[in-house]
Amino acid sequence: MQYRRLGKSGLQVSALSYGSWLTFGDQASTRTVETCLELAYNSGINFFDNAEAYANGQSEEVMGNAISKFGWARDTYVVSSKVFWGGEKPNQIGLSKKHVIEACEAALRRLRIDYLDLYYCHRPDPDTPIEETVRAMDGLIQQGKILYWGTSEWSAQEIMEAYSIARQYNLTPPTMEQPEYNLLKRHRFEVEYQRLFTQIGLGATTFSPLASGILTGKYNQETPENSRLAYTQFDWMQEKLERFKAQGGVQILQELSAIAEKLGGTLPQLSIAWLLKNPNVSSVILGASRTEQLEQNLRALDILDTLNEEIMDEIETAISPLQAIDA
Repeated sequence: MQYRRLGKSGLQVSALSYGSWLTFGDQASTRTVETCLELAYNSGINFFDNAEAYANGQSEEVMGNAISKFGWARDTYVVSSKVFWGGEKPNQIGLSKKHVIEACEAALRRLRIDYLDLYYCHRPDPDTPIEETVRAMDGLIQQGKILYWGTSEWSAQEIMEAYSIARQYNLTPPTMEQPEYNLLKRHRFEVEYQRLFTQIGLGATTFSPLASGILTGKYNQETPENSRLAYTQFDWMQEKLERFKAQGGVQILQELSAIAEKLGGTLPQLSIAWLLKNPNVSSVILGASRTEQLEQNLRALDILDTLNEEIMDEIETAISPLQAIDA
């Protein structure tokens, strides 16, 4: 396993991490979750990602119970939570000081830990002043309940505003952002965020490396039964897939698969390794509901060094038609 600094901070996170979105407490059984967590940890992964919204808090409970069961030393892993969607009643949603603090306390109880290493604002909140959220996060840091705070899917302008407010009032600025980043979604990370990486040393823990499974190639024909896109609650993913196919996406995946085979890898491994070639990526969050998936994805590290300039150019040429649908 490789380890990278989280932006300009001193914290080191594994280049590949393991997240619970759409799996813990939902698609995967508790036993499967425990097996995947143990495999990840034994493979060198030290960062485990979660959120209050995942399975309505059940995801954090499952992860917390598993970590407690394994008895991992607290200084050997990094765990995160995110705040925004905590419920449907007033003050259970958003980034008000009340919800930020109460959501943190609830996450600590569910995860069965004394502090969060990373705490993210899951989305920007247009109804709460950014200064209020920054002060709430700084207060939690001063209390030792979180170590670093950051954002997820915020615009560069919003992140810079939070950073500037923190510097103006001698508060703790955001350390990291968690955006979607993959071969099909690139503009925000590579263009909009670029000055944040160079000017303030922002870290990045990216999610959806396989574009909700599209980059596995398993949806090239029909949607398999029991796959994520087979469930009605993921209709938005199905719509994304259809748009992708309409732009010649299947042929592009076939070209990428050929490149991967030449390197001795698979399409998912190539997609993940490509992300790791970007020096601004602190960690790529993997999501797997089976140990076989996780084992295969971890092997992306085996082909990382084969992605030389020539191979990267081949990948760029293959995906160039997708630039028009990168949204």
